[in-house]
Amino acid sequence: MTARPRLTVDLDALASNYRTLQEMAPGADIAAVVKADAYGLGLEPVARTLWKAGARNFFTADVEEATLLRGHAPDARIYVLAGFAAGTETAFADPAVRPVLNTEAQVRAFAQAGGGAAILQVDTGMTRLGVPPAQLNALADALSRVDVDFLLSHLASADEPDAGFNRHQHGRFEEVRAHFPKVAHSLANSPGVFLDPDFHHHLCRPGIALYGGNPRPGRPNPMRPVVELDAQVLQIFELTEAARVGYGATFHAPAGARIATCAIGYADGLLRCTGNVGKALAAGVEVPFAGRVSMDLVGLDVSAVPTLREGDRVKLIWGPDGVDRLAAAAGTIAYEVLVRLGARVERRYVGGS
Repeated sequence: MTARPRLTVDLDALASNYRTLQEMAPGADIAAVVKADAYGLGLEPVARTLWKAGARNFFTADVEEATLLRGHAPDARIYVLAGFAAGTETAFADPAVRPVLNTEAQVRAFAQAGGGAAILQVDTGMTRLGVPPAQLNALADALSRVDVDFLLSHLASADEPDAGFNRHQHGRFEEVRAHFPKVAHSLANSPGVFLDPDFHHHLCRPGIALYGGNPRPGRPNPMRPVVELDAQVLQIFELTEAARVGYGATFHAPAGARIATCAIGYADGLLRCTGNVGKALAAGVEVPFAGRVSMDLVGLDVSAVPTLREGDRVKLIWGPDGVDRLAAAAGTIAYEVLVRLGARVERRYVGGS
């Protein structure tokens, strides 16, 4: 049976990244964003590792994720970013599972349902989620029945440290915070941790930095690599004459080239747009993708690796900037590269003892 693609997750590196982020923001608590199956790495092993490393606050996208997480992070608080809605009352009956209230309607519905502990998110300019500050006065009565753990907002441009919009959002957040003097506050995401300490507040909420993505694009990555992605070579063509490779015949291989076909494709989450521009590591040598990515396969030009054989494995994510390197080839971000990796990709865990 053909070996499937494999994602190796280094749990020791994951824990180390958590500690690095804590060192970067010593006056704040470091929460862990584990939505989307911990960015595709696997919720259970990731959550257990981060809990052992000291994480006591976790963020999920919805109540279904929070329910899955509950058994893997004992004594932790789990915040649900989608907030409170009809039908979620049972999940939030667990005092450890708390909504992030994003809209006027959510605040009122949560208060009417009995209130309790929650996070209040305010919009400071991203226009994605959060109560507009102008609506807060009208919510005073409903908010009096909510035990607000944190006042929260989200940075839109923290990965651009010189962007003036960061200070703009910080200023708007300070204006709102003045009306909640006794409430803790949270603003920084992964790149926000690396901005001025003014952005740290009481709680930072990193995601991609935990998983080895570079929170400072264009600068050296301060995080340890957490994942490697590899795939098996199914066939090698030793070309005696020039040939074309893959759908559309877009790659021209000269006579004498060696073309390896590897068992990974867009059905596994390898983005199709990496065809002809992606790179792989074969026996320690960086080699280019040859042709378009197809559903289950991708070609590599391994002419520079005469020792590579059918059945060997090649790496598609490797090294300190591996996720970001593949993302750059795809014209996207590391987040998408990780969460796209599908169920056919075997997850293998090392470390974490």
